[in-house]
Amino acid sequence: MQKTILIHGSGHKASSWQKTISFLDHQEDSLCPDLSAILNGREASFPNLRAAFAQYCARAGVPVHLCGLSLGGILALDYALDHPENVKTLVLIGTPHKVPKFAFALQNVVFRFLPKSTFASMAFDKRDTFALGNTMKDLDFSGRLEEIRCPTLILCGEKDGANLKSARFLAEHIPGAELQVIGNTGHVVNEENPKALAERLNEFYRRHL
Repeated sequence: MQKTILIHGSGHKASSWQKTISFLDHQEDSLCPDLSAILNGREASFPNLRAAFAQYCARAGVPVHLCGLSLGGILALDYALDHPENVKTLVLIGTPHKVPKFAFALQNVVFRFLPKSTFASMAFDKRDTFALGNTMKDLDFSGRLEEIRCPTLILCGEKDGANLKSARFLAEHIPGAELQVIGNTGHVVNEENPKALAERLNEFYRRHL
């Protein structure tokens, strides 16, 4: 059985997937990398993170099923574009097709005034959050989406206003992609509505495993 890699966002940790996994048909084949840990002490830059993630996928045994939320979705999309032969299916949840510069700048202002303790529940500490963000501000996958060839599911919470437009863009430009909007749910779908998310993943994987 091929592995399904569930990738968390920058505001959360690998444990954010626990409830969703409890509802999956193939729990034993699910992997949840801790994005901070796989860097293995290297600087939290996007080039370092994407390289560490590629190594993680190789160790898991490719091809893999990738499912990512937010930053995790960006990593999954980036990997699928660079290593198409290694990706069996792709699920993108609340994932931007390009980093929104204004919203990103505003977030940085807010983060700057938060105490370091606030970042304890997040994937990266305060310093690494800024370091990673600064290497991602020019990311834009708009012109490459048609290169994706694997079965793709685009998911977004109904209340995730910041990413609904991007979800529709991804669904329109990735060949054959499906779009599903999860009702009464915000951005962090795997924590806010894990059962509904798992139901959609189970149905998708039954068709493509």
